Amino acid sequence: MYSLLLNILLILSGIIIVAIFMQPQKNPSSNVFDNSASQALFERTKARGFEAFMQRFTGILVFVWLLVALALAILSSK
Repeated sequence: MYSLLLNILLILSGIIIVAIFMQPQKNPSSNVFDNSASQALFERTKARGFEAFMQRFTGILVFVWLLVALALAILSSK
């Protein structure tokens, strides 16, 4: 059981990394300290389409990852 959960945790870790890199960039400017980009940095816009899907998908993956990590911690303490 422990090795199965450990393998699931490793696979989920890889999928989370890929999901984070696939998320669209919110700030198109590469310079965060630029005056024109500083206003866009603090704007609150609702995510739509692919961006919304990736945010939800990443959140669910992280939640499952935390559950598996908690189960591994409980199993390793026994």
